[in-house]
Amino acid sequence: MRKRADAFDWINSALLLFVSFLCVFPFLYILAVSLSDGTYVAAGKVLFYPKGIHLEAYKYIFSNSRLNVLQGLRNSFLYAGFGTLFAVTLTYITAYALSKRQVRGRYLIMMLFLSAWIFEAGIIPNYLVWSSVGMVNSFWVMIVPSSITTFLLIITRSFIETLPMELEESAVIDGANDYQVMSRIFMPLSKPVIATIAVFYAVAIWNQFLIPLIYLQDKALYPIQLVLYGLIIQPDPTTTNLENAVRNGHLLLPRNLQAAAIFTAVLPILFIYPIAQKYFTKGFMIGAIKG
Repeated sequence: MRKRADAFDWINSALLLFVSFLCVFPFLYILAVSLSDGTYVAAGKVLFYPKGIHLEAYKYIFSNSRLNVLQGLRNSFLYAGFGTLFAVTLTYITAYALSKRQVRGRYLIMMLFLSAWIFEAGIIPNYLVWSSVGMVNSFWVMIVPSSITTFLLIITRSFIETLPMELEESAVIDGANDYQVMSRIFMPLSKPVIATIAVFYAVAIWNQFLIPLIYLQDKALYPIQLVLYGLIIQPDPTTTNLENAVRNGHLLLPRNLQAAAIFTAVLPILFIYPIAQKYFTKGFMIGAIKG
């Protein structure tokens, strides 16, 4: 039995290592291509690590204004920053209200959220609604439509319900109003779930592609995902067409430049997880267990 258990552990470890490798390999490959000389890339000699290492691909995409990479990054940071702050604030306030037994109709309100989540209207009805309120080609279309995700609302409400209600009673006896109870008592205790939903919202907004593709017409408002779309999937010959180039003795292929743009778009998201990691699992699991 002991030998079988050891063999099972070895198999599990091997499978986990294999799955981890499959997850990490695309990042390693894209990074290697972005840092390699184009001659090695064209010859198919770049796989796990770069050859002929240089940073010319990154210098090229950042210095070439017609590619709009810097502008796309700036827009994505603004959308993700303001959007996450707005979404987390609205989600927490709504979840706090729905967690209170004295709020009339809270179950009906929650059912409306669930119904809208399950029976989604679709692209055309959504477009008609948001265009009627002036959201087409607007900065706010990247922030307002996705400001409350029902799944994250349930997680947040469930977390708040695990907190002792005696804290609220004590604060009310001391003269605190509802806003003070929420902001000074419950929010400081809700750091795990706030960090959790903030990560979800930030990643969702940063990776958002369909909404800007449908609603944004001005290229000055394009997030980095639409910039990548123009560089890789559907290049515009007049603005974003990539060609072979030689910079400081290094050959740059379109693949080098595309890989540099892709890794640049992914890198900010990779930094978010370590920052919120200590709260992430705790906040997610507590909300999931309660819900």
